[in-house]
Amino acid sequence: MEKIYLDFEKNLEELQVQINKTIEIGEKGKVDVSATLEELSQKLETETKEIYSNLTPWQQVQVSRHQQRPYTLDYINQITKGEFIELHGDRSVKDDKAMVGGFGSIDGQTVMFIGQQKGRNTKERKFRNFGMANPEGYRKALRLMKLAEKFNKPIVALIDTPGAFPGLEAEERGQGEAIARNLFEMMKFKVPIICIIIGEGASGGALGIGIGDKVLMLENAWYSVISPESCSSILWKDWDHKQIAAEALKLTSKNMLKNKLIDGIIKEPLGGAHSAPEKMIKKVKTEIKRNLTLLSKIPVDELTNQRINKFCEMGVYK
Repeated sequence: MEKIYLDFEKNLEELQVQINKTIEIGEKGKVDVSATLEELSQKLETETKEIYSNLTPWQQVQVSRHQQRPYTLDYINQITKGEFIELHGDRSVKDDKAMVGGFGSIDGQTVMFIGQQKGRNTKERKFRNFGMANPEGYRKALRLMKLAEKFNKPIVALIDTPGAFPGLEAEERGQGEAIARNLFEMMKFKVPIICIIIGEGASGGALGIGIGDKVLMLENAWYSVISPESCSSILWKDWDHKQIAAEALKLTSKNMLKNKLIDGIIKEPLGGAHSAPEKMIKKVKTEIKRNLTLLSKIPVDELTNQRINKFCEMGVYK
């Protein structure tokens, strides 16, 4: 698949074009271009480091939305090596395709995976509702998490959503209640819960599966009560101030860790998760296994008490 470049990556695109042309010239003319290739490759690496070490919050939002970034099912299928059984339906309305879940095996250990799934093309995006779950999606997630608790299996939630679906029909079926119910129930589950924001973590849509003993974020993911565009629309009545909104919202992984709203950051490969998906997925798998080992050593009652206390201590109030 040809790499898609973001608007601030034009220099990288130009260097890659030069590299491709140099390779082509070398193959056609049967000449040694190794020195030139090495110089261009070094330039590309240096430029990539320069760009990705100085990303603005808005640029990080763009990276988190990159369509070549690994999505929930990419992580699940590769982490479990195909040993994943997807479970469907909320047993009330229907099966929400924006929310996926089921039992999977990580090197012999059974885990319940939950997560929002986006689409890469128009057909998939429509099918997955752009990763925006309806109430039945959150009720399906809750049903599966209760199933995990019944069989004493840990839960891994992969968060990647622009928000819960804001449609009229979603509100009619109780979107707010469904999310609130998940928050309440997830606090009390007597099994370890690991939540990882792999891309976008917007509003209650993300929080609806975001209560965990360990909440981690990928380096270029974002987590906030509202998206920069929506914030700009409310405050300035247009999207033109989204960069300012992204800065003000403090939605980056560094800000989240500084404010003690997450427990850790998973570093992305140079150039973002979309530049080396397999490498990113291996890192996430390593973090899941490491944290499951740590959490398995904590007694159940202590685990739930720690989880409740962690979230109760967040924020400033009088």
